[in-house]
Amino acid sequence: MSAKILTVDDALYMRKMLCSILDGVGYQTCEAPDGEAGVAAYEAEKPDLVLMDITMPGLDGIGAPKAIIEKDPSAKVVICSALGQQQMVLEAVKAGACEYVVKPFEPEKVLEIVQRLLSAAA
Repeated sequence: MSAKILTVDDALYMRKMLCSILDGVGYQTCEAPDGEAGVAAYEAEKPDLVLMDITMPGLDGIGAPKAIIEKDPSAKVVICSALGQQQMVLEAVKAGACEYVVKPFEPEKVLEIVQRLLSAAA
């Protein structure tokens, strides 16, 4: 059984790009367009890992991981940020995110982080 990964990003093209990278190596993917929908999708889909944008309208990549981790302390959340967002990334890590990846994505880097976190859970 392949792992299920939830991608949360307000930019459709970013969600599609991440899903394409992940689908290409056999992961199951699901998507949410913002933090609120991401928290709801986490509860409904029970993914093995979450890739979440840090800057989104409404519940962002700091509040949403906090909400997910309050409900499931074993949740694995990876923050996706642009260069220059180090302070927000630090806040997200304090809120419980376990890793981050910088945009623009290098598929190999995304897959390396995903595989490392998922194999740590196995």
